[in-house]
Amino acid sequence: MKDTLRPGLSGTLSFRIPETKTVPHLYPEAPEFEAMPRVFATGFLVGLVEWACLRVVNPHLDWPREQTVGTHVDLSHTAATPPGMTVTVKADLVAVDGRKLSFRVSAHDGADLVTEGRHERFVVDAARFVSRVDEKAARAGVATP
Repeated sequence: MKDTLRPGLSGTLSFRIPETKTVPHLYPEAPEFEAMPRVFATGFLVGLVEWACLRVVNPHLDWPREQTVGTHVDLSHTAATPPGMTVTVKADLVAVDGRKLSFRVSAHDGADLVTEGRHERFVVDAARFVSRVDEKAARAGVATP
């Protein structure tokens, strides 16, 4: 981690919502999702928030050797966003406690507040992290990509 990784960093990320990020596409295997409205899915919203946070901190890491993994998400999802609208996420790094990073986040779709809440990430050594995941997969008898 660089010494520039400090509270006060912030950024925004705008993303135009395609049809493929709506609820029926969240788990195509699930017929329950297939029948639901074609609006921006909460699961994809979580990913968009994580992406915004990555954009804030990656310039302050020894990327890609150092990376961050999400460890906590506490978000509302208060407005439905149809495909074609653009959601803009604002991410503010509010605390750095060793390798634990805490963010305040919000997002708007141009008409409504879509989400607000907090997200935590943890700085990891990518090679060591992947090695541990591979070891876990081997113990479980599954192959890793």
